Amino acid sequence: MLAAMMNKNDKQARMLIGVVSFVVFAAVVFLSRVQLKVDLGFDVHIFAKINALINSLVSILLIVALVTIKQGKQRLHRNIMFAAMSLSALFLVSYICHHLFAGDTKFGGTGIIRPAYYFILITHIFLAAIILPFILFTAYRALVGEFAAHKKLARITWPIWFYVAVTGVIVYLMISPYYATG
Repeated sequence: MLAAMMNKNDKQARMLIGVVSFVVFAAVVFLSRVQLKVDLGFDVHIFAKINALINSLVSILLIVALVTIKQGKQRLHRNIMFAAMSLSALFLVSYICHHLFAGDTKFGGTGIIRPAYYFILITHIFLAAIILPFILFTAYRALVGEFAAHKKLARITWPIWFYVAVTGVIVYLMISPYYATG
């Protein structure tokens, strides 16, 4: 079993996780309503491609992390989860850049694909909006060495995080044909 990497302080952790989660959520909501009209000299939808790539990598890392912990490889599991969290932070920066510079794109699909797209999009957005504190609390429980609590919380966090990562790629694949270039 791995040793705790930090001292337990639930009150401080709850406060910090709450503040970080709120600030990130507020920044995403606020910045999604702002569009900067600047010519960056490249197709700004590259950020969406980067987002899809990052989400793909996070999905793979989450699966590998699940396998490694089931194999009892705690240190490797921890390192993979740190990588997944780091990539998710990078995703957030790229996501904000895409929306700042590209604005919104209207989905042009018709027929059965339209309600399917909106179902995936709506569930993706809702779960993406609530997953951050779950991820942070799950990581915190592991960092303070409360592995039973970590495992219990991870059983909720992992499938939601995985769904958000996978559906992020699906949404990209479905919306990308409607990106305007230039």
